[in-house]
Amino acid sequence: MDVKISAVLIVKNEADNLAACLQGLVWADEIIVLDSGSRDNTVDVARGYTDKVYTATEWAGFGVQRQRAQSYATGDWVLMVDADEILTPALIAEIKAVVDDPDNQNSVYALPRLSYCFGRFIRHSGWYPDYVVRLYPRQKAAYNAARVHEKLEYPDSLKLRKLRGDMLHYTYRDLEHYLVKSAHYASEWALQRELRGKSASLLQGVLHGLGCFVRMYLLRAGFLDGQQGLLLAILSAHSTFVKYADLWVRRQPKPSDQ
Repeated sequence: MDVKISAVLIVKNEADNLAACLQGLVWADEIIVLDSGSRDNTVDVARGYTDKVYTATEWAGFGVQRQRAQSYATGDWVLMVDADEILTPALIAEIKAVVDDPDNQNSVYALPRLSYCFGRFIRHSGWYPDYVVRLYPRQKAAYNAARVHEKLEYPDSLKLRKLRGDMLHYTYRDLEHYLVKSAHYASEWALQRELRGKSASLLQGVLHGLGCFVRMYLLRAGFLDGQQGLLLAILSAHSTFVKYADLWVRRQPKPSDQ
């Protein structure tokens, strides 16, 4: 039986990264790109590699957007990839071997992700191996509807297995890109918690931020990643604090309440 694989991406303003990512996916049976309303030429770049380019600008979070993207896929397997990720030849070979074996239909697969950030690959700090579940039988698994930190959901009958080849992750172009992206994630996290009736204090933010720094830099040996490891630990602590601060701010009186 000819088993097909669908490479699926959700994108927005990824023109600088997308070509390299898609070039590494041309071996897939189909490439699905769902754009969230890019203001650059992301869509034009995508159309250079696939005719299956779609748009969904009503943002409901990352989970729902991945669900929408998967709905366009027709392959037996889904390979979910982000625009700033590139599959290595070793990983591609592993993926092909997995989908060609019918015995693997009862498994989902986690890919080890090696991130490049601020001038070097980060091999400590809790960043590597950063396993992400991205390869799965299309009709047996799908993402949940979480606005951020979405997860693939699948029945207990499916086994979770790990591949060995790296997926390279080119995370942030510069510090501004980090801060903008981090602020967006913090906003989505705070909104998700607010909708659930949750609240937070600034003290929680401080304590969680300090805990994040200690875990990354000391317990997970971020100091072995050089100055980049120190910078990432500080930035991650800041991002953690901002999540709780955002939720705290949302609970403060509005001008109309005065």
